[in-house]
Amino acid sequence: MSEEVKKDQDQELENSAQGVADAETVNVEKGKKDRKKHHGKHDENEEKLQELGQKLVEANDKYVRIYSEYENYRKRTNQEKADLLINGARETVKAILPVVDDLERALSAMADDDHSKEGVQLIYNKMMNILQQKGLKPIEAKGEKFDENLHEAVTQFPAPDESMKGTVAEVVEKGYFLNDKVLRYAKVVVAI
Repeated sequence: MSEEVKKDQDQELENSAQGVADAETVNVEKGKKDRKKHHGKHDENEEKLQELGQKLVEANDKYVRIYSEYENYRKRTNQEKADLLINGARETVKAILPVVDDLERALSAMADDDHSKEGVQLIYNKMMNILQQKGLKPIEAKGEKFDENLHEAVTQFPAPDESMKGTVAEVVEKGYFLNDKVLRYAKVVVAI
């Protein structure tokens, strides 16, 4: 073989090798671009995932707040209903108390007429039983220490001895509790 042919073959071989090397370089570059493209999509998907996660957290937070507000509203309305019932009964019982006072005065005045007194006593007892079932209790006052949370002093007088100072000497008008809350203060005379 001539040297020229050999040179040509070497040149062709070299060109072929160069072509393969160039093709590999192109493929490597293309692979890098594909990885970058794929990596870019991965980053984009990750951003979308984080955004959706944030939206989920916000939606869950909003749900919890709304649920809490609803529960508070439900409890508040139930309490208001219960208070309405109690206050309705409170006003009714308070309106009846003057009748109870009149019955007590009638019983005191009827000491002589046993037959009439017996009938009025039965009516009084029946009414007081009904009221006690609804939560009414009298406030014990006579002989007790004066308590401004339970008693209303209508007058005062000098105490006959030291032991009576600051105590209730007489009850002018009975006081009552309704369900352990003061319905009407006892009007009392206090020894000072």
